[in-house]
Amino acid sequence: MTEAEGTVIELLPSELVKVVLEGGRHQVIAHHADPVRRNYVRLVVGDRVRVALMANDRGRGRVLERL
Repeated sequence: MTEAEGTVIELLPSELVKVVLEGGRHQVIAHHADPVRRNYVRLVVGDRVRVALMANDRGRGRVLERL
């Protein structure tokens, strides 16, 4: 998996978030990774996050941590 940093731009249903990656060209729809969800980390619009991109679909990812 590839990791990238980005900013949350929209909160979606079912704990999904839309993240724009650094550079502003790519947007990713991501879900919370287990450690993020387990510690009750709430993401809000404007948060900087580190995202692991899926190998077969670069438009989907998983939020690893809030920066």
